[in-house]
Amino acid sequence: MDTHALIWAAGEPERLNSKVIDILSNEKNRLYFSPVSIQEIAIKTDLNKPDFNIDAEALAEGLLAAGYIELAMNSRHACGISCLPDMHKNPFDRLLVAQAKAENLNFITNDGIIIKHCSNYINIVECV
Repeated sequence: MDTHALIWAAGEPERLNSKVIDILSNEKNRLYFSPVSIQEIAIKTDLNKPDFNIDAEALAEGLLAAGYIELAMNSRHACGISCLPDMHKNPFDRLLVAQAKAENLNFITNDGIIIKHCSNYINIVECV
């Protein structure tokens, strides 16, 4: 899941479309989150971004309690960014896409740049 989709799933599920809600609520699906997203949230909170104040530790604990699986970052994921198409330079997004690709996971996002450039590399589910 892209970081914004993860935040919405945890705190504002009404922002997600019905397809994503169905995916998230289906007990047969394994739901993953990445520590990359938790790091992005912690950094943005630490930078005092306007209108962004999320407790990254509490979010991670809540996701685990809700049954999400933490997908550990590994060197295969890190090396995978070199094979991605030319898209924006956000290192968090690049790592999340590389993880989804390496693990053959669906990727939930509403990021138009990722959708445009990565649809041929990973299975993308648009979240709104």
